[in-house]
Amino acid sequence: MMRAIIVEYLPKARGHSTNEKRMFLCYKNLLCPAIILLYSLIIGCAATDNPNNNDPSNSEQSEPPFVDITHTPDEGKIDIYMGGQYFSSYLYDHPLLNKAVLFPVISASGITVTRGYPLDTREGESTDHTHQHGVWFNHGDVNGIDFWNAGRTPPKPDVRYGRIEHEAILEMHSGDAGQIRVAKNWLDDTGKILLQEQTLYHFSGNTDARIITHTTTLTALDEDVHFNDSKEALFAIRVAAELEIRDNQATYRNSEGIEGYPDVWGKRASWMQLKGNIQNTPVSLLMFDSPSNINYPAHWMARDYGLFAVDNLGSAAFGDKALNYVLHKNTSQTFKHQLIISDGNEISAAQINRMYEDFISSPH
Repeated sequence: MMRAIIVEYLPKARGHSTNEKRMFLCYKNLLCPAIILLYSLIIGCAATDNPNNNDPSNSEQSEPPFVDITHTPDEGKIDIYMGGQYFSSYLYDHPLLNKAVLFPVISASGITVTRGYPLDTREGESTDHTHQHGVWFNHGDVNGIDFWNAGRTPPKPDVRYGRIEHEAILEMHSGDAGQIRVAKNWLDDTGKILLQEQTLYHFSGNTDARIITHTTTLTALDEDVHFNDSKEALFAIRVAAELEIRDNQATYRNSEGIEGYPDVWGKRASWMQLKGNIQNTPVSLLMFDSPSNINYPAHWMARDYGLFAVDNLGSAAFGDKALNYVLHKNTSQTFKHQLIISDGNEISAAQINRMYEDFISSPH
């Protein structure tokens, strides 16, 4: 448009005198910036009045994702929000921790399902097993090194304790579902790396449930790694006092139809439910074992004092034939589990079976 105006005027100027041409050039130098400014103002007004700028789809794009993940490196943690509400944190640099954990874990309606002690003690909580907090993954006897009880107070003088150090955040995504992929090293008591770990934490859910799909790949380096048979393993959560079996109405139920404690302890099952009431609200924790895992269906370390764990690397400890799994040098093994936190509704075995089928068919 600007170019057309100037070009149209130029032929008319060619037949004039030199003075007139000079005057034209002077006017041209003055007019061009003015015309450009006027044109910009017209375009700007048109853009402001454009109804497409108020398109609802544009505002929808600015809405936060259902799973929103934020890294705070100065505090050594990654916070996970679901549906605009705080859900949990991946803690990887805490002075009381000898492993990275998800802590705390909070339901869709705001109920904390993990014990606070010793990281954030609440009144009336038990203070046993100082090494059990949040959601974690480790094992009690790896080449003679105890990773499960690392952080125990007081430590046993005759036990060699290891630690699992967070190495790096490999990826981190928010969205309808979110995920964190991290690298860790399993170190013995001399600082030697026995195993390299990569774990994917996949987070999803809805208005009633929060879902953690936990996939860990362990890699042996230049020597074989022996996971000696132990009841202290593998994927676990330490639950709030209200979900402890003792002195409460909480109870366990497994995929084989067995209910109650100690009946479920050590039994093989593809899933386990821990259900109870917190703040007069029904709460269920569902833990799933994958058919792709070693020793499936696994034995369950489901205890009355609040430890809830699935153990793919223990058998003799539960009265079965000893496993003593060996991960050979330069090879890897993957373990996949899922934890669902559901509140507000009672869940039937049939509903759990459908959830379990969703889990084993999911690519995550």
